Amino acid sequence: MPGSVSPPPPASAVDDAAPPPVAVSGPAHLLRVTLLMAGSCLPILGAVLIAPVLPKMQDHFASTPGAKALVPLALTVPALSLALLAPFAGVIVDRLGRKRLLIVTTVLYAVFGTAPLWLDSLGAIIASRALVGVAEAAIMTCCTTLIGDYYSGHRRVKYLALQTMCASASATVFFVLGGAVGAAGWKVPFWLYAVSLVLAPLMASALPNPAARAAIDEAAAGASGPTARRPFPWRRLAGICALTFFGAMVFYTVPVEMAYLLDDLGVENTGVIGLATAIASAATVGGAVVFARSKRSPDPLLPGVFALCAAGFGVMFLAGNVPLLVVGAVINCLGTGMLLPALLTSAMSRLAFEDRGRGTGLWMAAFFGGEFVCPLVLLAGESAVGSLAGAVGVLGVAAALLAAGLWTAGRRRAGTVDAQPLPERLA
Repeated sequence: MPGSVSPPPPASAVDDAAPPPVAVSGPAHLLRVTLLMAGSCLPILGAVLIAPVLPKMQDHFASTPGAKALVPLALTVPALSLALLAPFAGVIVDRLGRKRLLIVTTVLYAVFGTAPLWLDSLGAIIASRALVGVAEAAIMTCCTTLIGDYYSGHRRVKYLALQTMCASASATVFFVLGGAVGAAGWKVPFWLYAVSLVLAPLMASALPNPAARAAIDEAAAGASGPTARRPFPWRRLAGICALTFFGAMVFYTVPVEMAYLLDDLGVENTGVIGLATAIASAATVGGAVVFARSKRSPDPLLPGVFALCAAGFGVMFLAGNVPLLVVGAVINCLGTGMLLPALLTSAMSRLAFEDRGRGTGLWMAAFFGGEFVCPLVLLAGESAVGSLAGAVGVLGVAAALLAAGLWTAGRRRAGTVDAQPLPERLA
């Protein structure tokens, strides 16, 4: 009808139809992907690097009032800062530009990260760690947004899955590295934060500015006629962010609680605990590989992935010995390896270029918010049911119910579409 406005095509359809904005092969492409993956690992570095030296920090600040609670806060406060500030980082990304903010915050990451080398006050160290979280929020949001800007279709799925693989693998590497260099003193691991000073100039020279792509798209839209300013797609993003918040609790249960579950089974050898956690971490990487090779859209995969995670929790709940507990953890982590890139890819498919920074920031806030509350939720569950394994079982039941709900909703949507006349389906 004259004067009517046709609804825009889904963002995923636009992504698949659009040509790749940058080269997808050759040395420049390889360097670009390497830098984006390295940048994505910096928040993981901040999350686990100093974990092995926390007991030494505790001894050093033993005379400081409240040190028993404050020292662990030095490890967790960056994640809290990241969760709280990622949405604001997303707004700044859209307004100031991805590349510029990434370079500035990568430099600040080194400044804030190495600050404890020069600080003697526990309060000041915790404040510097909070600032590390601020830098991490911007870095993670920028790197993920740039992957969405540079690549489309299956390539985007591939590199978002690769981001998960690198993050999972780097967590194990950084934990071992922090423990090795921490033998020389609890402050020594903080020197490793200076690695971002090597990345910043490489990012400045090797990462293309996606603003040029935005200008081309805007010019093309202008040539086809005037367009109204579009509101931010809050409703389209709300559901996937809610799933992500719950998915983050599922994702972090094994890394956070595995040592305690093993302890409940009588395992106190740190070597055995480390090996069991490493095996589960390898399964997370394997799940990400499976997802990257899948050609299917992420949304139909989510019910099966949540069901797989729930099955792993069920085995862990029933496990009465270490081998069975590890089997359950592997099943769960195989699912979480697919879960994280599926959720992120689904969120990206809902976002146009001008919304991608803010949308990615909201997704990051949901994910790291779920990470932060994960141990608190399990602690409350343990108090309610009497054991940590029982709390994990309850989380598994919740994941199974969510999987069933998603599957039912997907079937209803498919039935609604099939019931429509063909002209309406094509409209």
